[in-house]
Amino acid sequence: MRLDVISIFPEYLNPLQLSLIGRAAEDGILDLNVTNLRDFTTDKHRKVDDTPYGGGAGMVMMPEPWGQALDAVRAKAPADKKPVLIVPSPAGAVFNQQMAYDLAEEEHLVFACGRYEGIDERVIEYAHENFTVIPVSIGDYVLNGGEVAVMVMVEAIGRLIPGVIGNPESLVEESHSDVLLEYPVYTKPASWRGREVPEVLLGGNHHRVARHRRDEQIKRTADRRPDLITQLDVESLNRRDRDALWHNGFAVVEGEILPKSQLDWATGAGTESE
Repeated sequence: MRLDVISIFPEYLNPLQLSLIGRAAEDGILDLNVTNLRDFTTDKHRKVDDTPYGGGAGMVMMPEPWGQALDAVRAKAPADKKPVLIVPSPAGAVFNQQMAYDLAEEEHLVFACGRYEGIDERVIEYAHENFTVIPVSIGDYVLNGGEVAVMVMVEAIGRLIPGVIGNPESLVEESHSDVLLEYPVYTKPASWRGREVPEVLLGGNHHRVARHRRDEQIKRTADRRPDLITQLDVESLNRRDRDALWHNGFAVVEGEILPKSQLDWATGAGTESE
């Protein structure tokens, strides 16, 4: 996979040279390239921003440096296939694990790191001619620029590329890989400062370990992200899964997963006090 990042602070992306992503780039699994937007300016101050039309606070990134930078990146891709241009933006679709999996299937991703009040909208309109453009948000908050968001996305996407993670089976058991959050993990010693590793993990019974971990996933998700519980595939739940859901405040009713607090009005059959 080829990854291009355009930024006025290329050194901000240096952490991508570390750890698994950096090693994958060294091994040729990922082709990681960072472009300095200021290389496409023509004035002595290398200016990339100006005041917004219509007034308002802040500055807006000018279109011409962006147009030239995108043209240069596009020229490095096959003419018959559009790269995917990801524009970090609070107004974009929220990045999640499924989006990471989808983007990991692409051959060429380009990231446009905006700054100030954002990039002139005409750049986004122009980019549609040569890119598949996807504005993306990593959460409901505002950052100073797109670089941090890009590092988050590159790491989430890059680690899904075959060969980047040493043990690909570890990807299957991670949080969000099947909606549920990941179960708690432990290592030696078995007893630490008065706290014990759950006994079931010490016995070597793989079936019991798998069941324990599944129960812990359901419990943790119900506690921390109850919104995810309702996204579980009801048809895939066995009796033990349903029992675990019940003990953690949820019930399967007529093909849906509902909080037990809603049973009295949703089903007309039973309340929490019964």
